[in-house]
Amino acid sequence: MFFASDNAGTVHPAILDGLARANTGYVASYGADDLTAAAQARVREVFEAPEAMVHFVATGTAANSLALATLTQPWETAFCSPVAHIHEDECNAPEFYMGAAKLTLVPGSDKIAPEALRTAIAAEESRGVHGPQRGPVSITNLTEKGRAYSLDETRALCDVARDFGLKVHLDGSRFANAMIALGCTPAEMTWKAGVDAVSFGGTKNGCMGVEAVVIFDPAKSWEFELRRKRGAHLFSKHRYLSAQMMAYLEDDLWLDLARRSNAAMARLATGLRDIPGARFLHEPEANMLFAWLPRGLHRKLQAEGARYAFYDGDLDSGPDEEPLMARYVADWALTDADIDRYLDLARQG
Repeated sequence: MFFASDNAGTVHPAILDGLARANTGYVASYGADDLTAAAQARVREVFEAPEAMVHFVATGTAANSLALATLTQPWETAFCSPVAHIHEDECNAPEFYMGAAKLTLVPGSDKIAPEALRTAIAAEESRGVHGPQRGPVSITNLTEKGRAYSLDETRALCDVARDFGLKVHLDGSRFANAMIALGCTPAEMTWKAGVDAVSFGGTKNGCMGVEAVVIFDPAKSWEFELRRKRGAHLFSKHRYLSAQMMAYLEDDLWLDLARRSNAAMARLATGLRDIPGARFLHEPEANMLFAWLPRGLHRKLQAEGARYAFYDGDLDSGPDEEPLMARYVADWALTDADIDRYLDLARQG
């Protein structure tokens, strides 16, 4: 009954098999091997972007930070949601890799509204040499609250950025989950909507640790490579990143895993709707849900072994009847039996 994070689950056996297959003989290091070239070509094929630059890193923080650094000058500011991962959960790594360029938070919630973005961008470059200059826009899909930007919503934000001559970065740590929820293609979700760079996540969706940075302007490739090396994120035994990505994309495994985790969350949400006192922050769209349950019920479920995160209160202090919001995340390996056991315990009160 583990709903705390899709970072905490197991690696899919096919990914481990891919690593084992790559673990033979001697090959060129630092990404100069045939497997890396094949994995890059496969990512380009998936995104329908034959000219895109594709490079692999091991963490989402590295992917986001290095991608943004490649799009941002140190005197600029990048625009993002107040709850964006690059703002709340990366220990200022984006600012560090961007040469101390700042982040500007667009007022609102997890989804940036076009007019709020326009207002935030227009407010910059108003103090001449003394203030930050306008830099890229970064959006997250799925958002940090589990919602998917529709294609129209993404296009609207990209249109605002284009009006100011700015680039757009997409944090896609749960890219596959969002894409399955939208029923679209990777190209439609990114460059066809106006996105310039994407952090294409694998770690949260069954990989051991690999993310692909896809930048649709090949002229930026060398700069990214230099930044990755300087930033200590160029793997020597690079084939082990590439092996994961190849196995992830082979036979559409990545889509199957995202469908599994989205379906698991749909099953959990259906059952929670019948629990007295349950209410949702948003209707679940993919593999993440924020829901309120009475504190006393949360305590009982935790005592029975359930694990998930709390976001607006203390589990250990306060009245049992007080609603307490929790975040649930489903990964590919979450079983129907675990979900049903959790729901059965919740129904018992």
